[in-house]
Amino acid sequence: MAEVLSQPTIRAKAGTKLDWYCLIGLGVLVTAVTVATPFAFRAWGDNGYMAMTILAGIVAIVATRVAERVPTLRALILIFGVAIVLRFVLLSIEPLLSTDIYRYIWDGRVQAAGINPYRMFPADPALSALRDQAIYPRVDKADYAVTIYPPVAQVFFFLVTRVSETVTMMKLALLGCEAVTVFVIWSLLRPLGKPVTRIVAYLWLPLPMWEIANNGHIDALMIALMMLGVWLALQAKPLRGAAVVALAALAKPFALLALPPLWRAWDWKMPALVIAILALCYVPYLSVGTGILGFLTTGYLHEESLASGNTIWPLGAWRWLFGAVRGDVAVYWSVALLVVGAMAFAASLREARSAESIIGDINKLLLVALLLISPNYPWYFLAITPFVALQGGAPVWAASIGAVLLQEEAGWGEYIPILLRKSVLYGAIVAAFAFAVWRTWNTPNVARRRPA
Repeated sequence: MAEVLSQPTIRAKAGTKLDWYCLIGLGVLVTAVTVATPFAFRAWGDNGYMAMTILAGIVAIVATRVAERVPTLRALILIFGVAIVLRFVLLSIEPLLSTDIYRYIWDGRVQAAGINPYRMFPADPALSALRDQAIYPRVDKADYAVTIYPPVAQVFFFLVTRVSETVTMMKLALLGCEAVTVFVIWSLLRPLGKPVTRIVAYLWLPLPMWEIANNGHIDALMIALMMLGVWLALQAKPLRGAAVVALAALAKPFALLALPPLWRAWDWKMPALVIAILALCYVPYLSVGTGILGFLTTGYLHEESLASGNTIWPLGAWRWLFGAVRGDVAVYWSVALLVVGAMAFAASLREARSAESIIGDINKLLLVALLLISPNYPWYFLAITPFVALQGGAPVWAASIGAVLLQEEAGWGEYIPILLRKSVLYGAIVAAFAFAVWRTWNTPNVARRRPA
């Protein structure tokens, strides 16, 4: 006897089929937009790049919702297929938006020659024998800045360049780091009660594609170690997790913000372990004394206007409304550190902890710190991109997509001033926070009004 399908079953199957075709269409669209982005950049500069990547980010939002309604295996094959193809396309293109990767290769080469990378800037005559025509001419700040990158990053540069001193090899190594991040996201989605197809939120997001596969930023190493440390801590191995997060902070310091939610307040073992790891990793470079902090303390804070506050958006908004006041930068940084410190301590005091609460606390700490520090470069926001898949929500989506508004690389054309672009980015994030708070307050009331 022929099987008779009910109308709801027929509609569900039709919906699934339609969603599958929709996901294919979104995959084609994100591929087309990503491939077209270099042409838009060359034609219209940073504005062209920003327009294309924001469009790709919107596609990632829609794909995240649609993928949940597609059979899991089929959806994952398409999601990973598109992600891998796009990353190898961007890998094959010369770094379009940043030259940082050339400094990574230079630092690795300097260490291979037995020289402390914190001792001399690249243009120092003592390093003339190491110069070539492929890497050295593109090293940024070569004539006045020693390296800014911490010890774990330096060890990574050394190891990768012992395989090959090429941009492609460095980008491949950073893509390997990203693969670790993807594995951790994948491993955490089910315990968090989320469908594994949400991996598309990260894999199709334009920021990691461009800033890792194309520009090759060391943030990929930091994020991989940070997320691996969080994963270990969630496997009931908090000290091991904290140790790995400490290593992440020595690739880029932002990872330190992942530690407070893993720490039980007043427990001395985790802070002692972290301090010991930080100290030990600096030992091989101590021949330069206080110079181990590199360009961070000798020029970076002034060069990026962090010391003057000229490009810090919250302070800029305050000055626009009320005018500049003597000492307002010191007051701002004190308040900012107090806010982040209070949030960190509150996370360490949380009694009832779950994977979801720990992930949420780390996400909030990273978001708030980024907003208060107000970086001038989009790749700083890479730290929050795993949480687009793991937690989601309007604020993290707004920040991870809107971060591309900070791009400023092309040396020609008309540009929207950085503070105006930051106003759009921060306005979107603040609006997203307001929406999230409103929905939190109103969801219980809506639930009560629904019929049983």
